[in-house]
Amino acid sequence: MNLTLNLISFLGIFALCFVAWLGSEDRKALPIKVIVWGIALQLVLGLLVFQVPITRNLIANLGDLFNALIDAADTGARFLFGDLIVPKMESVGPGAAGRWITRALQNPYVAVPGDRLGNNFLDFGYIFAFRALPQVVFFSALVSLLYRLGLIQPIVKLCAIVFRATMGISGAESLSGAANIFVGIESVIAVKPFLADMTRSEICAILTSCFGSIASTVLGLYAGYLRGTFPNITAHLMSASFITIPACFVIAKILVPEKEEPKTLGTIPEEPEDDSQEKPSPMDSLIVGALDGVNMATGIAAVLIAIIGLVAILNNMFGSLAGLSQSSFAPWQLIGNLFSVVTLNNIFGVLFFPLTLLTGVSLNPPEIWQASVLIGQRVLQTSIPPYIELARLNSQQLISDRAMLIVSYVLCGFAHIPSYGIFVGGLASLVPSRRNEISSLGWISLWAATLATLMTGCIAGVFFFGDSASILGR
Repeated sequence: MNLTLNLISFLGIFALCFVAWLGSEDRKALPIKVIVWGIALQLVLGLLVFQVPITRNLIANLGDLFNALIDAADTGARFLFGDLIVPKMESVGPGAAGRWITRALQNPYVAVPGDRLGNNFLDFGYIFAFRALPQVVFFSALVSLLYRLGLIQPIVKLCAIVFRATMGISGAESLSGAANIFVGIESVIAVKPFLADMTRSEICAILTSCFGSIASTVLGLYAGYLRGTFPNITAHLMSASFITIPACFVIAKILVPEKEEPKTLGTIPEEPEDDSQEKPSPMDSLIVGALDGVNMATGIAAVLIAIIGLVAILNNMFGSLAGLSQSSFAPWQLIGNLFSVVTLNNIFGVLFFPLTLLTGVSLNPPEIWQASVLIGQRVLQTSIPPYIELARLNSQQLISDRAMLIVSYVLCGFAHIPSYGIFVGGLASLVPSRRNEISSLGWISLWAATLATLMTGCIAGVFFFGDSASILGR
């Protein structure tokens, strides 16, 4: 246990606030109350998640419940695609040694009773389209059903009340931020009647909470990557969703300070209901949610194909330039040597290295570099490729438990360029009269969310003391 890293993580919280202040629209208008209470909320939540046994066990139990839902989603996918593509998470038959002997004496490529998903479940047998995307469909349907039954709204309102009462922000941005814990751009619908009259700072805060958090519909998607070696990952991603929202408000209010008086200051608005339309039945809500999930899953697949393909083209260009190092012409050799180390991952790794250092991820420079590359990779490629790579590194014990935990918290968000169109376009469509202002705030909010997710990683680093068994669930 090295308390130096915990201290670095703690100081990193304030360092990230300083980084945000450097880019503030008004450095003289420092939102002290939001900063103090926002950080205090994060520290209290972090303490409850990591160090208080009662709440830590409760959150772990909630994570187990969510894992059961992930397994249920696998059951639906297994019905469509079969056991070969979606194998069962069970262990029956001979132990590891017995299965090794069976394969040694027979065909090694034939499945043996007792095979199950383990540390290497992301290797040859894991097909993203059949294993991960069905999770999005299932959880979209489930969240839609829970909203129709009125089970999520009380939690959202309670969180909104806490945010408003402690940080002194408006009711509308509190409600939208709280809703972002469970849903994505749909959270803005809750405050649609107030969007036209919102202040610039409110809109920035709402967009930042959209970018900085993840919807429940993709939580299962992310958790599935690390479950094999990080059994409590689901509980920690749930916790990260809560911790990140105060961080989003802190950074957003520093970057775009509040200079006006919001119309919903001091009150929590009620979510609007259209009395002219008949409420859908629970089954209708489930079906509509599933269909929305299909659209979301298709969108995720399309974005990944396009973005990863584009990254490959750029890296191939860099690779071609690196081939100039074999030239007999000295200037070409110089260019080739330069591009032999230039890739998009390395470029973003360099940019994020100092910010990653602030999270207290490690004192080992190669491991800090490893973490900064993963975090930087998210900017263009979404959180999915970095999570997959993090799972590979973890399964091969190429990354420490502390680094894995902090990076998994930092990656838990939509703070990447592919989501820009979703959130900015979605919000602008609800209030077209402010489209230009929303577009200009989009990049500020994306930067704010990036800093906020790094701050969430700092919170994880503050309270991790090397107790992997209780924290990671091993």
